Amino acid sequence: MDFFNGILSIHGVSFLMVSVIAIAALGYVIGRITIKGISLGTAGVFLVALAYGCFFHKELSNEINADFVSDALKIVDNLGLILFVTAVGFIAGPNFFGNFKKNFKSYVVLAVIIIFSGGLACAGCILAGRNFTDRSPEEFTAILTGILSGALTSTPGFSAAKDAVGTKELQDAVSVGYAIAYIFGVIGVVLFVQLIPKMLKANMSDERKLLANIDSKSERKAEKGKLLEMDDFGIMPFALAAFIGIFIGSFKFRNFSLSTTGGCLLASLIFGHFGKIGKINLMPKDGTLKVFRELGLMFFLIGAGVSGGAKFVKYFDPIYFVYGIIMTIVPMILGFLFAKYVLKLSLLNNLGSITGGMTSTPALGTLISTAGTEDVASAYAATYPVALISVVIVSQVLIMLFK
Repeated sequence: MDFFNGILSIHGVSFLMVSVIAIAALGYVIGRITIKGISLGTAGVFLVALAYGCFFHKELSNEINADFVSDALKIVDNLGLILFVTAVGFIAGPNFFGNFKKNFKSYVVLAVIIIFSGGLACAGCILAGRNFTDRSPEEFTAILTGILSGALTSTPGFSAAKDAVGTKELQDAVSVGYAIAYIFGVIGVVLFVQLIPKMLKANMSDERKLLANIDSKSERKAEKGKLLEMDDFGIMPFALAAFIGIFIGSFKFRNFSLSTTGGCLLASLIFGHFGKIGKINLMPKDGTLKVFRELGLMFFLIGAGVSGGAKFVKYFDPIYFVYGIIMTIVPMILGFLFAKYVLKLSLLNNLGSITGGMTSTPALGTLISTAGTEDVASAYAATYPVALISVVIVSQVLIMLFK
């Protein structure tokens, strides 16, 4: 009993729960503020969580054991990712494989170009900046590789970079870079997917028609009425897909794994594609998926934002922030231009692919709201796995080349 009392108290846990709820409430208010048609949306939660981490993380740690706070935030973060990605997989599943088969080469090439150009931007920053820093080459490379992972909001890339550097000191350096760049990595892509349609004066009704696959959706609705429902909301198949996805993501091969995110995405895509086993319906209700998608995104942004805010204050350096901006903007713009002028992808297919190529979970949520259709999730789901594998490889190569 003394052990548990030393870690947490009822008052401390209550303080943590109230903090999460307060961040969510204020974050949605901030996200609703619109300037010339541009808003942060759910990413407003991330901004408030970041500020909370900057100014109140010490108070939170004083109320509860600091290690428990860190672990609790990871749980909030991971639970959010599981809910969000599983919902996205189910939403994308009915159209995913047909869309992927049709545009397979485009998705693979685009994902590789986005990550490869991000890697080149990182290499350029390393070469340009290593003569103007008092840090060792190994430490400077570790920080900038962490910045690349943060700029691409890639947890697998972050983990791969930490594994590649080896020592605890260099792993901390990777964490510093990741925390600094993650902020613009989230907000930059969120703003990008809203700004581009406005700059191009896109007609969203026409763009949705180019993206939609009405026939497959109407067939799925016709089938639903004949199937056995496991529960009123479809929570059981959702939970089963998430469980299988976590199990798949736990397997590692030579320091690479799909991670919980990739595993849940794969499992839910398959569930969403087939939609049933015999007479049993495997598709949750549309309302359930929308709620879990939004709830998951909110939890993910709170967990990541509070943790990132605490590290941001401690390790912030303006030049590292600039490096992060470069590593977010360069691959995003090059990827968009390549998709538009070379691959000839429609606007929403292009932007959906960009969110997947940038492995940007928050930006997908924003794009769904901006586009007015969840069909963009198919493009995200198609490019995301290729980008995930590519960023892991690029992170490890950078460490080997510049250590």
